[in-house]
Amino acid sequence: MASAVRTRSGRGPDGTWEIAFARPHPRLRPGVLGYRGTRIDMAGPRRRLEAPIGAVTLLLGLEGRVRISAPGREPVTLASLYSGMTTGAVVGEHGGRLTGIEVLLTPWAAFGMFGTPQHELAGRPVDPDELPHALGARANARRWHDVAGLSDALAALPGWPARMRLLDDVLTYWTGAGGRSSARVVRAWSELTRTGGTLPVPRLAAEVGWSVRQLESRFREQIGLGPKAAARVLRLQRARRLLAAGRGQAETAALCGYYDQAHLGREFRAMTGCTPGEFATARTAAAAPPAPSALPATDRMAGEATSLVLT
Repeated sequence: MASAVRTRSGRGPDGTWEIAFARPHPRLRPGVLGYRGTRIDMAGPRRRLEAPIGAVTLLLGLEGRVRISAPGREPVTLASLYSGMTTGAVVGEHGGRLTGIEVLLTPWAAFGMFGTPQHELAGRPVDPDELPHALGARANARRWHDVAGLSDALAALPGWPARMRLLDDVLTYWTGAGGRSSARVVRAWSELTRTGGTLPVPRLAAEVGWSVRQLESRFREQIGLGPKAAARVLRLQRARRLLAAGRGQAETAALCGYYDQAHLGREFRAMTGCTPGEFATARTAAAAPPAPSALPATDRMAGEATSLVLT
């Protein structure tokens, strides 16, 4: 079963919130990275900016809907959503009442579980039950063949521990019913993640015994981005973590493989919509002693600086 569920909650004049965290069962790791349950009951809308991360998101909506917007794309409003790898930030907004569970997956695990070429989903949040190769196409006598049915079952359970246990069971079934990602892709992704996106693509291809063209093709299929674009995401993810830990911009740029501080600044703005200083200022403000009704600035990945609470 999933590890012990940790919860945080708060109450104020504008409403209440609760957040629950759990790690998946060991049989699902390292493909399934974590679970985060959220229950928000506030008087007005809430907005968050989500920076690109080295993971795929499956949001299982139990109550309410989320509106996702990004520059250059039409906003979408969904109860449950699947969000593949992307190189740009998005803004999520809801009306104030929302309950759901966010499942973070490695891109290769998502490819194996859902069977959809990941480049078709890169930077495009979609209803998971409308994926071109949806789970229903592989359904057997078991009932867990779509996300809508799973969301209904989760909503009917009495608390977070029971919901996380059901997730363990269903994701184990989906993993077994799905396809298999390439062992070389898994290894290449692991190396790219381990090095924070600094491993040169030709060397990465040589590490797994492929040509650069083969690696690029398989990455687009099973990761969603080419290896160079995926490395950008992982490099900036590490940079945000170091900056949040108090490292200076020049030092962070050197440690993360940027040419200089200016290069870091350009990449930061291109991928988050703000400068490193603006991002840090917003996070510091969010971490200041809040009003009793304020929502916490909870990051999507443990130990990472992934999110900004806007309102």
